[in-house]
Amino acid sequence: MYAAVDLGSNSFRLHIGEPIAGQMHIVRTARDPIRLAAGLQPDGALSSEAMETAVRSLHGLGAILRQHKLDAVRVVATNTMRVATNAEALLPRLEAAIGHPIEVISGEEEGRLIYMGVSCALGRPGEQRLVIDVGGGSTEVIAGRGDEIQLVESFSIGTHPQSATYFPGGRIDAASFEAAVNGARARFEDAAAQYRAHGWQAVHGSSGTIRAINEVITRNRLGDGSMSFDSMLVLRDRLIEAGHADAFDLPGIKRERVIVMAGGLSVLLGAMEEFGVRAMNAINAGLRLGVLSDLDLRARRSDRRDSAIQDCMRRFGVDEQRALRTASIARQLYDRLGPADDATRRQLLWSCMLHEVGLAISHTGAHKHAAYIVEHADLPGFTNREQRLLSTIVLAQKGNLRKVREALGTPDLARAVLAIRLAAVFMHARVDADVDGLKLRMKNRIEIDTPRGWLKQHPTVAAWFEKEVVAWGEVGVGFQVAQV
Repeated sequence: MYAAVDLGSNSFRLHIGEPIAGQMHIVRTARDPIRLAAGLQPDGALSSEAMETAVRSLHGLGAILRQHKLDAVRVVATNTMRVATNAEALLPRLEAAIGHPIEVISGEEEGRLIYMGVSCALGRPGEQRLVIDVGGGSTEVIAGRGDEIQLVESFSIGTHPQSATYFPGGRIDAASFEAAVNGARARFEDAAAQYRAHGWQAVHGSSGTIRAINEVITRNRLGDGSMSFDSMLVLRDRLIEAGHADAFDLPGIKRERVIVMAGGLSVLLGAMEEFGVRAMNAINAGLRLGVLSDLDLRARRSDRRDSAIQDCMRRFGVDEQRALRTASIARQLYDRLGPADDATRRQLLWSCMLHEVGLAISHTGAHKHAAYIVEHADLPGFTNREQRLLSTIVLAQKGNLRKVREALGTPDLARAVLAIRLAAVFMHARVDADVDGLKLRMKNRIEIDTPRGWLKQHPTVAAWFEKEVVAWGEVGVGFQVAQV
């Protein structure tokens, strides 16, 4: 059984799901409409009140998680935590409150997870589809066929900034609504041609705001009673007639959510105009179901991150055989250094596969180029935090270690750094088949025991070891090589 927690800009939400016969069955849900995005101040920081509300909310969601026996929990944060200037300071408090790490995911990764959730719910392997998710702080638009994602983009427009900008104080009039829709169209117009080129058989709207729009339209039989563009125009006119969010009294939506719906409707109308969408289907699936599906895939050893590494290698022309040799040596060395942490081992092996990606730019400083690429490339399945960790290991593969001194304070990471440095040396010296006799220890200092005559057989390794003595000495770690 898995849990997915979505720290969205409008609401914090939780799904607990159990995979049964190939389907994800939701056994528990929870929602707290905390309106986190409303707590963003003019300087881009979250207010103290907003932060305290978020911490209290996660204490409550954490209590729910503790009521269930869970195989895995994943907590993801979206746009507001991406843009808040004080998010890094808030994260430790939020993680302590819920009792799990929090991943601030990129907009593209959010889009991919949304699409996974929609695809999981639909179960239509051949359908060419467009998925639109209008969130509190961003809008994700994804094109794909079946489970395959063809195009994904996150647009920095959502219900909260749209409402605050065009409907201040809850006032709604025709001119403001027209300006809001045109403002939304301007965000989408550059990308529209790419999406139109893919085409689609069906369009699905996956966010809570889109489901709220659908509820009001269908319940009140507005227009043709479906999620058509014309029906949404009728809803727009009813909002304008009301003149204020508090005066809108149609059944199907709580009064405090009307202003969110108005902002979301203006975004959705702008998107439909630009992408040429005349009708869509509101679906009760998206980010949280995608997170649950991804957890299930990882449990079944079908990790999207492996595919992302392979795609990146192909994109930058990495020599796969050299990468595999490096990874194989690093795995052996890392496992000899003590009890192995599986998560760090995987990070190490991924780093080895990408450690030469910087050669696509230049041989000079290739490890620095590689570190930059790894940190900033679009790697589906990886969080920003994970990519920074990969980048650190890749950067540490050679040269001075002062640049990664902080990471060396974590024993597992220090062992990973030693493993990739030695693996790169051994791969270049072509001694990957001749490391079985080496003994390796890393506690207060690094000790390497080689068989007698081994260094004479591999003179370039001896030269590299001399450099390692200096590099590790600069960060206060002894490096000793002995023949036994």
